[in-house]
Amino acid sequence: MKDLYNNLEIVSVLDPIVVSATATQTDIDLAGFNSACLVVNCGLAAGTTLGSSHKFVFVLSDSADGTTYAVVETADMLDLTVASGVVITIDAVGEDNSIYKLGYVGGKRYLQLVYTKTGSPTIPLSITIEKGHPLDSPVD
Repeated sequence: MKDLYNNLEIVSVLDPIVVSATATQTDIDLAGFNSACLVVNCGLAAGTTLGSSHKFVFVLSDSADGTTYAVVETADMLDLTVASGVVITIDAVGEDNSIYKLGYVGGKRYLQLVYTKTGSPTIPLSITIEKGHPLDSPVD
């Protein structure tokens, strides 16, 4: 039987909210799991039109101890080229109102996602972490 339900834990990193400022989502704990996928759900940007002067940039970092973070590298991610830890840039019409799936395959216990706002856009946003391949299952 194909049972994903008992082998997956989904945790909210950021409950749905309209984001209008830079913020850090830290201490995303992967303890007890061997795989992780961050899901960033963006709504339609409001305010100024997205562009190089009005954008959101997402940087992912990882840490073994939850204190010292370093930006992830391309080898830590699935199907994604990383430059200076940047995993998502939303700076054009059509890049908002989208779902971004970030597959993390690095070996660190903690993740940190920082989104930086440039200019004056606002965007509805929610972030979840889907943790899989648990060391013990079923997952509660």
